[in-house]
Amino acid sequence: MSVRFISKEPSLDDYWRGIILFGRNVASYKFALAKSLLELRPEGGDLLKLQELAPVYAGYLCEHLKHSDKQITSKSSGFLDGCRKYNSGVITKDELVALTVRDGFNNVIDAFHIVGQEEIPRRFYFDERKNNAGIRLSDEFSALLENQQSVNLPVEVEARWRLVETAWELGIARNLVTVDYDAETESLFAIDRAKRRKSVTGSRDALNGYQKGQCFYCFSDIYINASASLYPDVDHFFPHRLAQMDFGANIDGIWNLVLSCQECNRGVGGKSDRIPTIRLLERLNTRNEFLISSHHPLRETLMLQTGASTQQRRAFLNDVHDKARAALIHTWEAEERGLPKF
Repeated sequence: MSVRFISKEPSLDDYWRGIILFGRNVASYKFALAKSLLELRPEGGDLLKLQELAPVYAGYLCEHLKHSDKQITSKSSGFLDGCRKYNSGVITKDELVALTVRDGFNNVIDAFHIVGQEEIPRRFYFDERKNNAGIRLSDEFSALLENQQSVNLPVEVEARWRLVETAWELGIARNLVTVDYDAETESLFAIDRAKRRKSVTGSRDALNGYQKGQCFYCFSDIYINASASLYPDVDHFFPHRLAQMDFGANIDGIWNLVLSCQECNRGVGGKSDRIPTIRLLERLNTRNEFLISSHHPLRETLMLQTGASTQQRRAFLNDVHDKARAALIHTWEAEERGLPKF
């Protein structure tokens, strides 16, 4: 996990997002478990029986198998074969649930809290399968759901899942998978082996977790399921106007996209076509390093766009900033309205 992502006083949001965004994945079970817990919303201290968890958990996997058959890096999985049989009508829901209880949680419950080689310090549940045939939710999970940021978490899990499975499904060497931005739909897409465009996920959904649910510029909270008046903008850190000036750098690249509250992006006194300050440039570098610390396939996309090493990426941003200042002259910085988290 990116060391800088976990702050000196990490929040439960930090730990949860660390699990979802920075864990290495050999199967998509972690995402299905995370989405199931967020849907069922058990309270701290509750025992959640596998029999109760299984229908929701398997349901998410069955749904994803319909549009992306590759949900694991190994060649075969008896459990996923059972999910496919359910989708084809070969087995019943009761048979699927029984299979899930028996085989579907074998590794994911043990591995959920592992990021890198270590377990995170705060647990969202405890394993009681041996004695009570389920998991017991912690007070930390209840506290996570009470936080206003909890409304963002389900879409962040889904976006991360779509990015991971897209890389597996395309079957292209990881360093050749790139994700691009469609400005018209404000979504992310990849290109498959047949050179066809494959929609991946909304750009807001994919980027929000890496900004910890905050406006990039002022640190006010943003909510990607909010009403239109509160909906965050997808903003070009270096203004899109530069793309019309034969600027060289890919202004529509993910490296240059941030989520902004509407006031900072286009309100009175907002950024508009001005160039963010050096302090904000350093923040962009930090955010991009969060993306690069994450695997499949945003990491490879950012490295392709900005450089293979930290030194190359920093030099790239500094060079773009110098050229942008020369072209557009005026700089801008927002007044911070929330507590900085990155």
